[in-house]
Amino acid sequence: MEWLSAENVVAVGTAVLGIVASGVMVWYERRVPRRKRIGYRVQMDNPIGDDVRSGRANRRLGLFDEAPGMTDATLVLLRIENDGSQSIADNDYTGRELHGLTAVFTDRTIRGVSVTQPSGTDHLMDHFTPAAGLGYEGNTLRIPRVPLNRGDHFKLLVLLSGGDVGCEIRLSGGIRDGEVHPNRSATPDEKPPLFSRAARMITIMLTLSVLTLAGIVVSGDGTPPPIGCAHGTLTVTGSTAFAPVLKEVAQKYQQDCEGATVVVDAHGSTAGIRDLAAAGKASKDGKDGKDGTGSPSLIALSDGPKPGDMPELRENRIAVSVFALVVNDDVPLKNLSTRDVRRLYRGEITDWRQLGGPDLAVRMVSRDANSGTRQVFQRRVLGRGEIANSSVDCVHKDDRTAPVIRCELDSTDQVLSTVAELPGAIGYSELNAADRAPGLHHVNLDADPPSVDAIEHGTSAYPYREIEYAYTYGRPPADSLASSFLTYLSRGNGQDVIRTYGHIPCWTPEGMKLCA
Repeated sequence: MEWLSAENVVAVGTAVLGIVASGVMVWYERRVPRRKRIGYRVQMDNPIGDDVRSGRANRRLGLFDEAPGMTDATLVLLRIENDGSQSIADNDYTGRELHGLTAVFTDRTIRGVSVTQPSGTDHLMDHFTPAAGLGYEGNTLRIPRVPLNRGDHFKLLVLLSGGDVGCEIRLSGGIRDGEVHPNRSATPDEKPPLFSRAARMITIMLTLSVLTLAGIVVSGDGTPPPIGCAHGTLTVTGSTAFAPVLKEVAQKYQQDCEGATVVVDAHGSTAGIRDLAAAGKASKDGKDGKDGTGSPSLIALSDGPKPGDMPELRENRIAVSVFALVVNDDVPLKNLSTRDVRRLYRGEITDWRQLGGPDLAVRMVSRDANSGTRQVFQRRVLGRGEIANSSVDCVHKDDRTAPVIRCELDSTDQVLSTVAELPGAIGYSELNAADRAPGLHHVNLDADPPSVDAIEHGTSAYPYREIEYAYTYGRPPADSLASSFLTYLSRGNGQDVIRTYGHIPCWTPEGMKLCA
């Protein structure tokens, strides 16, 4: 059967294992003995008098209004229960005093106490006597050593004066092999939870997750990306920043897979996406000599997502690329604020001395409009486009009205070599290429360095970075060279190459979080 693949078997097995684990957790919570526990919670804390500083306004008649000491009175209903899995006997209370538990009502004075218990537990009332330790003084209530079967509870209605509604109420005492702790309300009120809140949440989330996983995998199209080789010719275009990775991965793939030819022709992210869209349309219309049913043997890499008006392009997230602003070594600045960078690229800074640097004119060496590196810079750092081009050779100002010299070049290598040659020049590049280039250095942004390690481990907010996407026209056939190469690039040996060139692969645990 086609659905009985290794991946589907693993997914279904995981779902079954999750359900079994959930059942075991329920059984453990209900059947396996745990520590003895007494839980308590405040079910009511209401004002009676006018002078209570917290709580809603109230109306009173009779004794509530006439009796002395009622102007700042409050009523508290305290529920105490055995919410563990074992019964508690009177000798399980470990205190040296006659009583077993102590309740303290901070900043309030106890005026009276009434004890209530649910039906069927009348025997508990025999323990609430002064001889058994029941009593109060000031803000402290002494509670006897009341034996409680599993699920038993009683309530204390306490009349208090002084203090505010909501003042802290603490219950303390020692239980052999157990604890006294605050808990939450159960639903319905008279029944304790079958198992803990944390266990319920874990069980529900685990069960839903594994069932969803099994459903998606089994109901999918049954064509997981191949991990084997394919034959033919494939062209990879797009990002020049990612081109070194693509060239090495293409070379390794051809070595591992005889009969495959992978051509890397990178000339910019935007141009690559346009070429892919045009090739896909031609293939669909049958204008390329084919029957119009196949996806073209072309992959476009882009620094960032495609335009929103190309739904036919299918994305594959490959890596996180880190970019850097670079300046000529004659400019010794090591850090720039995002605000100053934006001023630079609006033409408001014309000389480096305005930023505390040397007396050198600013020269901006930028990429052409097809560049994904430029688009990431504008989107992630500037928040807008760059000013107009004013120079062809990056040396002479062709537009005399322009505030600074700004030129545009076709590739990352051209930008780096030009910045290194021109005093006062600033540009941008993929980080690994910038680190290898002589005559220039990269700058921090808002004191955050362009560090792959810091970004991967979540310790840096460095903004000049972007997901690297690989686009195909529709879903390529499972046995096609395009599908095989994408798998090799993203999940196979290509991951090592991606990391070697200073990018973070999306299919590593850290990369999955960044690429999500």
